[in-house]
Amino acid sequence: MSAIPRIPVRYHVRHDTRYRYDQPVGESRQLLRLTPRELPWQHTCAHRLDIDPEPARRQRFVDGLGNTVETLHFEQDHEALFIRAESWVELAPRDLPALADSPAWESVRDALEYRAGHTLDAERLEACAYLFESRHVRVKREFAEYAAPDFPPEAPLLVGVHHLMQRIFDEFTFDPEATDVSTPVTEVFESRRGVCQDFAHFMLSCLRSLGLPARYVSGYLLTRPPPGKPRLVGADATHAWVAVYCPGHGWVDFDPTNALMPDLEHITLGWGHDFADVSPLRGVILGGGEHEPEIAVTVVPEEEFATLYGAAELPGLAPACG
Repeated sequence: MSAIPRIPVRYHVRHDTRYRYDQPVGESRQLLRLTPRELPWQHTCAHRLDIDPEPARRQRFVDGLGNTVETLHFEQDHEALFIRAESWVELAPRDLPALADSPAWESVRDALEYRAGHTLDAERLEACAYLFESRHVRVKREFAEYAAPDFPPEAPLLVGVHHLMQRIFDEFTFDPEATDVSTPVTEVFESRRGVCQDFAHFMLSCLRSLGLPARYVSGYLLTRPPPGKPRLVGADATHAWVAVYCPGHGWVDFDPTNALMPDLEHITLGWGHDFADVSPLRGVILGGGEHEPEIAVTVVPEEEFATLYGAAELPGLAPACG
């Protein structure tokens, strides 16, 4: 019996951010990372930003990690800010590696360890940048000790990473009330509770504490409504997972929140050392008083788009990939 062919899939992504300020904002500068990356398995067919009020200046550039960044500068008083990022993204099936077909984890650690006079090629040199502590990721003995049972001597690297991912999924509880963006990863370890961002930071801390290069990946995940319930606009959220460098395979993704290897339902926005490198929206304002962002994310397969939004919205952003 032949295998069922795996064909590309296409999604529409809408990411709305709204601020309502207690006091007028006289000046504002915003940094946006809301453009999906171009990858061998991912192509952005169309992308646009709708902004209200219109900024006085806009600039687009690629940061040092390869992520597309848009800067907005507002110079007139405003009491609210609305930003909608809208994309059509096509995903092709990935060639996921056989986990056992990876080098022993110690050999990867030793190959990237600093030694005087030891030179590395560009790929491995880039991987070395993800070996160290960052704002939200710690390198500590406690994290290495937690991960040690998953990395016995001579264990294939990707087998060990998969075991670690599964154990985090089994032993940690998803709890949106347990943490916020400032919660240290050490507290996440103690409570064993958090959200996808926390689980990614914890897994990164474990891997880097073993001397293995791993990076934080930001993006979206297709979620499914409960049985018998319709898909709702704004019911999704941004997502986070990790990627591990494996010689011979490059960067391989793992999602500890869902205990799976991302494929046709994960859309990649960008990556960095941790969340601070790829925050979807970050800025500074003059004035404003108290305010909290209202964020609504919707990921919908192409075949469900007209049902969810209505056929009248289809011409707004063309879905066809060239």
